[in-house]
Order: sequence, then C-alpha cells, then structure tokens
Amino acid sequence: RTAGAVIFGENKIQDAAPRVDQMGSEGISWHFIGHLQKNKVKFLGEHFDLIHSVDSLELAEKIAAQCQTENRVQSVLLQVNVSGETAKFGMEPGELEKQMVAFSRLKGIQVEGLMTIPPYHPNPENSRRHFSRLRGFRDQCEKQNRLSLHKLSMGMTNDFEVAVEEGATLVRVGTAIFGPRPKDN
Repeated sequence: RTAGAVIFGENKIQDAAPRVDQMGSEGISWHFIGHLQKNKVKFLGEHFDLIHSVDSLELAEKIAAQCQTENRVQSVLLQVNVSGETAKFGMEPGELEKQMVAFSRLKGIQVEGLMTIPPYHPNPENSRRHFSRLRGFRDQCEKQNRLSLHKLSMGMTNDFEVAVEEGATLVRVGTAIFGPRPKDN
C-alpha cells in the first residue's frame, strides 16, 4: 500500500478476511480472483469490490440472490475458457454468448467484463492469441447485446505485457511482487 498499490487480489475467501482486517479497505479495492465454489458464496460478504471468476450462470444466480438479501450489488467478471483446456474453469465462448442476456438481467450483480487464464507457456507471445480472442469476444458481446463490458482481466507475471497490448485492464502480478508461492505440503 505504501508503494502505491490500491488493488489487491485474493484467491481464497478464508485468506481474505484477516488481510482485509489487517490492511483495511479505505483507499483499497479488494478483488476475488480464485475459483469460487457455490457453497462459499455466503462467505463473500462485502469484502470484495470485484469478483473475477464467475464461471457459470448458476454461480451468478447464487451470488445475485445472496447480494439481494444483503441489499447490495456485486460487480463481477465472467470467466471465459477461450483456450478450451479441460483443466481450466470458465465458460466456453458459445455457451456464454447464449447466456449473456440472462447474466445481464440478474438483479444483485453487475457484469463489468470478462476474464481468462490462458495455458502457461514460457514464451509470453504464445498467450497473445488467447488474449486477442477474449478481447474480440468481448467486443462482439458488447455490440450484439448493447452492453458495456469495460474490464478485461487477463495476463499474469509471465505474460502481462502481451495482455496489456491486447487490451487488458486488470493483470495479476503477485509472483513478480511476492515471489513464487510456497508449495503446499
């Protein structure tokens, strides 16, 4: 924070609460960037300004319902699996395209953009086609559905420069700042 960082991301809900309590939320925007399980939605509370990883209409409906009971609107990004990897979370572009209107009509959430995580490759240029595809898909969704999807979350420490060149507005650079994560035992 003293270095000027104002957006912080958390992968796990249970790790967020102590950090938010420690650092506070004044002048900071907290983002949830990990996979969100439906049974954890009730623990979101008002900790996060943006959820990057809404990967199904069912999850979006659960978040929307929870937020309506709390009388608030949660900003979200829809996770798109543009690479088609079976090990990755996210909706296939065709699936999302069919459901975009349903997402935009949900009360309790505000869809602000899209997110993707391409396959890791040591050469960042190999990620460019995935970033370009997400940007193109976003542009198509905006045009067809008259939506404003102004946020694109894509790119990590290894490939964020390429992601920014392709239109990323949010990148994940925790490894560059904090170093590699310790291996779980």
